[in-house]
Amino acid sequence: MARTTGQHGPTTLATGGRVEGQVQALWGQYRDTGSPEIREQLILHYAPLVKYVAGRVAVGMPPNVEHSDLVSYGIFGLMDAIEKFDLSKGYKFETYAITRIKGAIIDELRSVDWVPRSVRAKARRIEAAVARLEAELHRSPTDDELATELDISLEELAETLTKMSLTSVAALDEVLDVGDGGDRISMVDTLQDLNTVLPEDSLDEQETKRMLRSAIGRLTEREQTVLGLYYFEGMTLSQVGDVLGVTESRICQIHTKAVMSLRAKLAERIGG
Repeated sequence: MARTTGQHGPTTLATGGRVEGQVQALWGQYRDTGSPEIREQLILHYAPLVKYVAGRVAVGMPPNVEHSDLVSYGIFGLMDAIEKFDLSKGYKFETYAITRIKGAIIDELRSVDWVPRSVRAKARRIEAAVARLEAELHRSPTDDELATELDISLEELAETLTKMSLTSVAALDEVLDVGDGGDRISMVDTLQDLNTVLPEDSLDEQETKRMLRSAIGRLTEREQTVLGLYYFEGMTLSQVGDVLGVTESRICQIHTKAVMSLRAKLAERIGG
């Protein structure tokens, strides 16, 4: 159990209904004193949040990416979130912290860059083809159309999309910069109505929401279903495959192509 230090010495956080109030008391003490000891208590209290985010990012990662490493990267994001969280805003810390934790993990994975250059090159080629077809068709291209555009077989396209799924570390979890104050928000969080005031609440965020809604509306029904089950229902790719009656590998391909289509649409809007 976490401990908090008050005027009358240390007290132990109770379990159950009293925890929330005592955590708020910890936040008040940390805001007033900046105590490293209280910060450590907050880190310990919110550590399960890091494990949750690391678990989500780990889906689809190759076996050489250790879950414990992702947790270590995420701890730095949690520490950053605790230091920068503004208690007076009235929004949930968990909502704010998830973005920071994801950002820290993704930044570290990108710095390592374990993906072969050949896969990166194929990824750029397919992304460019998706962008061209998006602009021409005003919708997400089918696998047949994409394979024809690239002059490759459907089998080769499927194999490449599977490999590319390992390069899309962020996908809809990708962290975007919004506004001029250095605030950041993940793409998926812009689609949720959290009924609370977010730190990233700005005109740029509203425009991102509008563009994403429009882009998602142009995906195929199956692509929308995969994104919905994975990002909003919290299913793993394997579970999504069970629901749709296809293999996990096929779900990875659909997910990768859907995210590429969203990126192409956003790039088209921003560029226009």
